[in-house]
Amino acid sequence: MIGKTTIKEKLHTEIAISDKMMTALELWSAMYENRASWLTQDIVSTNLAAAVSSEIGRLVTIEMQVKIEGSKRADYLAEQFEKVHEHIREVVELGAAKGGIMLKPYVSGKNIAVDFIQADQFFPIAFDGNGNIISCVFVDQHVRGDKHYTRLEQHELKGTEYTVTNKAYKSDSRDVLGSEIQLTDFDLWVDIEPEATIQNIEKPLFGYFKYPMANNVDPASPLGVSCFSRAVKQIQQADVQWSDFIWEFESGRRALFIDVLAFGKDANGKPILPQKRLYRAIESGSAEGEFFQEWTPTLREQNLLQGFNAILRQIEFLCGLAYGTISDPNTVDRTATEIKTTKQRSYSTVVDTQKSLTRALDDLIYAMDVWATLGKLAPKGKYSATYDYDDSVIVDRSAQFTEDLRLVTTQIMSKVEFRMRNMREDEATARKMLSMAVTETEEQAKMEQRMTPSEEV
Repeated sequence: MIGKTTIKEKLHTEIAISDKMMTALELWSAMYENRASWLTQDIVSTNLAAAVSSEIGRLVTIEMQVKIEGSKRADYLAEQFEKVHEHIREVVELGAAKGGIMLKPYVSGKNIAVDFIQADQFFPIAFDGNGNIISCVFVDQHVRGDKHYTRLEQHELKGTEYTVTNKAYKSDSRDVLGSEIQLTDFDLWVDIEPEATIQNIEKPLFGYFKYPMANNVDPASPLGVSCFSRAVKQIQQADVQWSDFIWEFESGRRALFIDVLAFGKDANGKPILPQKRLYRAIESGSAEGEFFQEWTPTLREQNLLQGFNAILRQIEFLCGLAYGTISDPNTVDRTATEIKTTKQRSYSTVVDTQKSLTRALDDLIYAMDVWATLGKLAPKGKYSATYDYDDSVIVDRSAQFTEDLRLVTTQIMSKVEFRMRNMREDEATARKMLSMAVTETEEQAKMEQRMTPSEEV
């Protein structure tokens, strides 16, 4: 990745990210990409960093629905947003792995495309009083032959004035900016303006999805941290333990050690083994020595598995996931209270992540609306975005339905609230459906009253 010192020198601006955060980000990226420093020929990766990130992405978005309604502009935005929705699980996974991800829209012909910019490809410059990024540099890199082309795109919001500045560079290395070139020197950037200023902008033209976990790497930083940032050491331990488990089987393979006198020899005088995996040749020193030895060691796989599973459970706890998410759910007997508590841990993590994702998508849709206006891509009009996250994966729907029905019966919960909660309806729809149910019940009762005994027969 391009270093922050290089960005600072080229753009003559301070970068609002500490060395601690840069180091941590490099570590999280390496772990997610199976490049952790502790991995060797003997210590293999269990892919736990990617597994935890992927599971969070799955739980957060598995049944996610987004509706953008209200006008022809809203219909256009909904059509453009669908392309983002198709990749939303991937977006959440990458954001969870690296602490955050940027969603930056731009005009592409008659459409609005969206770049998903990972945390090691953007540099925050300034934040507002609420910790929101209001100035940022995005890095766009391409390779042509043996040359690396890099574009630095700086966004800055001052009051309601928004400025976008672009500079391009060419070098022989991915990690070096090299010499500055014109934007027109690279075919993909020919239509990009070096600088543009937009008026009457309320907030930055990008959405920042920040993973909702307190930053214990740099508490002063408003940036997010990886979903596995508190379990780095445990993931390393898991890699070591799993490698020991694999070695237990490799080193414990059955073998037959037989004197070389029992084998024929090749042209080089080496013994010809019937099967190299099973047979081993030994020299006893004399014909009276031990002619045959069997090697069948006792394996310790259960002890190693128990230790590995204990580490997995610690990782689950530190990452805010329920026991059994990545560990063996059948290894420990648990009471109903313990099961409920561990499910609540996953539920809280998922709900907090969904809230953060909703904020990021609201900002993204706002930016898409601005670009639609600037590019005259759709008629102006109001829009409203609603988000529906189905939490049936982490919530027992049957138990919830039964409990809510009891609350209605005891008049603690209203029927409107019951429908809204269990039928996933808004208040207007719930009231309408209840009214229809009451009308149907009354009509059925009147019909039964009008029925004569002969008609019943």
